[in-house]
Amino acid sequence: MSDAYDPVSPPVALTIAGSDGGGGAGIQADLKAMTAHDVFGTSVVTATTAQNTRGVHDSTPLPADHVAAQYDAVVDDFAVDAVKTGMLATAELVDTVTAKLVGFPGPVVVDPVMVAATGDRLLSREAEAAYDDLLAAATLVTPNVDEAEVLVDGAVETPADAAAAGRTLVDRGADAALVKGGHLDEPGPAGTGGTVVDTLVIEGRNGGDPDVRRIENPRVDTDATHGSGCALSSAIAARLARGEPPVSAVAAAVDGMGEAIRRGYDVGDGPGAVNPTAMDGS
Repeated sequence: MSDAYDPVSPPVALTIAGSDGGGGAGIQADLKAMTAHDVFGTSVVTATTAQNTRGVHDSTPLPADHVAAQYDAVVDDFAVDAVKTGMLATAELVDTVTAKLVGFPGPVVVDPVMVAATGDRLLSREAEAAYDDLLAAATLVTPNVDEAEVLVDGAVETPADAAAAGRTLVDRGADAALVKGGHLDEPGPAGTGGTVVDTLVIEGRNGGDPDVRRIENPRVDTDATHGSGCALSSAIAARLARGEPPVSAVAAAVDGMGEAIRRGYDVGDGPGAVNPTAMDGS
């Protein structure tokens, strides 16, 4: 006698991003984070990278028509509840993905992956300029400080600068912007490693001023943050796929990232990777 079939039907999220053969970032981190939040993760691969904990050694974008075909195959078969984008690599791929997502009815989280934590560039200069239309389609854009500086063409050195950058991104069409503060030096109480201040800017209601919120967490004393941006944006997308309101989805995912870093993977010869499975998906 066989066991009874007892399936589950979780929400579905889609990551459109590059592959990290080292497993710490890209679609590999995205799918781990989605699974940790009880969401079924699907993927569209935009590029392959020769990458490990020490850096990105080579990167090859996939043909735009193949990326489009991957997307069409996924949405034709799955009821996708939310999408996140990561590494898009070229202007043609940015345009291709934008054309698909402009009509997507659910939340879209745009992680504008431009520079790896190791300092390696992951996006061509031409592609950086192609982001305007994708930002306008975004429910949330999640740049780190370096990426925010590229997107707004200005320095981001303080939380106040981060808030100003977030306002600019919202003015350019995003519903909300989370400017991540991991690269900002913010002092904390004496005897601690400091504080990470992430800045969430939300479009104002009825044309009013944007709402600016600070999310503060203790800084974990480590440089093993490979994949943190990928995991965070994917966790937010997963929570949005489950129907959570954007503000609470962002706050819970940001809080969970601290645990993902604290309980990170000590693998490879370079700085280790974050542990998306340690995030609280409840």
